[in-house]
Amino acid sequence: MPVPATGTARLLAGGGRGPDALRPMVDTVLDALAHGAADRSGPLPSGGPDAVARRVRAVAEPLIPDVGEGAPLALRTLVRAFAAGAADPADPRCAAHLHCPPLAVAAAADLAVSALNPSLDSWDQAPAASELEALTCRALAALVHPRGPAPDALVTTGGTEANQLALLLAREAAGTAVPAGPSSGPRIICGANAHHSVHRGAWLLGLSAPLTLPTPAGVLDPARLADALAPQTGHTASASGPVLVVATAGTTDSGAIDPLPALADVCERHGAALHVDASYGGPLLFSDAHRHRLTGLGRARSVTLDLHKLGWQPVAAGLLTVPDAPALASLDHRADYLNADDDTESGIPDLLGRSLRTTRRPDVLKVAVTLRALGRRGLGDLVDHVCAAAHQLADLIEAHPRLELHARPTISTVLFRPTGAGPATVAALRRRLLTEGRAVLGRATTADGLWLKATVLNPHTQPADLRGLLALVEGDSTP
Repeated sequence: MPVPATGTARLLAGGGRGPDALRPMVDTVLDALAHGAADRSGPLPSGGPDAVARRVRAVAEPLIPDVGEGAPLALRTLVRAFAAGAADPADPRCAAHLHCPPLAVAAAADLAVSALNPSLDSWDQAPAASELEALTCRALAALVHPRGPAPDALVTTGGTEANQLALLLAREAAGTAVPAGPSSGPRIICGANAHHSVHRGAWLLGLSAPLTLPTPAGVLDPARLADALAPQTGHTASASGPVLVVATAGTTDSGAIDPLPALADVCERHGAALHVDASYGGPLLFSDAHRHRLTGLGRARSVTLDLHKLGWQPVAAGLLTVPDAPALASLDHRADYLNADDDTESGIPDLLGRSLRTTRRPDVLKVAVTLRALGRRGLGDLVDHVCAAAHQLADLIEAHPRLELHARPTISTVLFRPTGAGPATVAALRRRLLTEGRAVLGRATTADGLWLKATVLNPHTQPADLRGLLALVEGDSTP
């Protein structure tokens, strides 16, 4: 008996008939994505926020009709509008942020998660997913901490959550589960180049505001850190209790990497713990050519990774790694309906201590599929390509008579601007390219002023794409 058009919207994605229900809908979505990309015909929609909002409202309202229009029409209409109004990181001219184009194999794997809808708050909701997560976390943690006694990791929504968890673990290790005041808990020291989540995490956890050391060269200076940890400053562990130093391996502004071995030495001499935010730079570990840039990373007490940056995963794909699994024990939590003691004692895995979240999507499936599909060397090749493309872009800028380069790229981020352009000119140029839908470039402020930021994350970017991007900038900056 035929199913009415509105009835198809009631079909389930799981079960034995789920694939048959999904197959025509997936075809509809793919067609809508293609039409939406053609409508957009560029890296992002033109016209700016107001124009995009009008176009979305024109097709989306009324959003809750009295009578539904059915799955095919709803999918065609809204997915096409969604794609037409998207900023597409697969376009080489969409290079503003640490916002990668996901691999097709990862996106395909993610469909299985949406269809089956497991939740990693108890084993009986996600039997295979829980084991796959455990295997993947241990494998990735072993890359970061090869000498750790029992490397492990927690899956997070990204670098922000992972950094907050690192601060929480440091707080618990300091024995201050309930902060007694603004001076309680570990003292946190970071550079001015650190991600904003370090300060936000301290605020959320009731810790003192981090001591933020200036980074005029873009990286945390070991000598300056040593001075801050000297006994007379009151920040050394022996003088004022535990200290957590937060270093960065791949800053959001320029991709700079702090001198990790020297910072680890300073921390060891002064009894301070080290956390490294490697949200951006961590996947350099996949590359034989670039992994040396992360020498010293494994000496950290905890490390943040974010594979939806330089790992080509759909959001979200973050991790917090530790060299020894017992370091995560302070996150243990009991809820009888999820991890009753007798169930745990009988061998049913306890998942509640694996996150501060309860309902939790198994984002690890797409990561595991990608690792198996490409292997370390395959991912390393992608890393090598985007790093090489960033250097090609820097070469083009250096050779250009009307553009200036801030510095050679450390990873795949390039800062540049029209020669002699002031902050107002740079900002206006960037907004004009955005509004016209021609290019998505970021902005970064250094001691030398405001710069355009190109973050090369598309592993298919070619020299012609880079020349075309610079031509757009040059054309808009020419009087």
